[in-house]
Amino acid sequence: MKYLLDTDSVSFALRGHGEVGTKIRARKPSDLRISAITVAELRYGADRKGSKKLHALIDTMATAIEVVSFDEAAATEFGRIGSILAERGTPIGEYDVLIAAHAVTLRCTLVTNNVKHFSKVPGLLVENWT
Repeated sequence: MKYLLDTDSVSFALRGHGEVGTKIRARKPSDLRISAITVAELRYGADRKGSKKLHALIDTMATAIEVVSFDEAAATEFGRIGSILAERGTPIGEYDVLIAAHAVTLRCTLVTNNVKHFSKVPGLLVENWT
């Protein structure tokens, strides 16, 4: 099974919170992915904090786990999912729709602490490793 790590899960792993880091280390690196959207969110947070240490941790994580570019197929899926959620009146936020669309397109299970939130997305498999 392939996994896409959500921003909150990567953040937990980088800070050593919960069991995410342990579960990441228990998997083969080839089974794990990080969306470029997640890296963008992490970099934004590190820049806001002015944290060189956090940037270094992100560098290490991005070297160990494949960072996957957001492509046209994911963009198309973003439109589909976003539209469905809007029609249902259950929006989850644009960044989260981007990450969900990326996971669906990659056929990955999304690893997130926010299962309730992401469970609104049709066709998305989610797991909580915290």
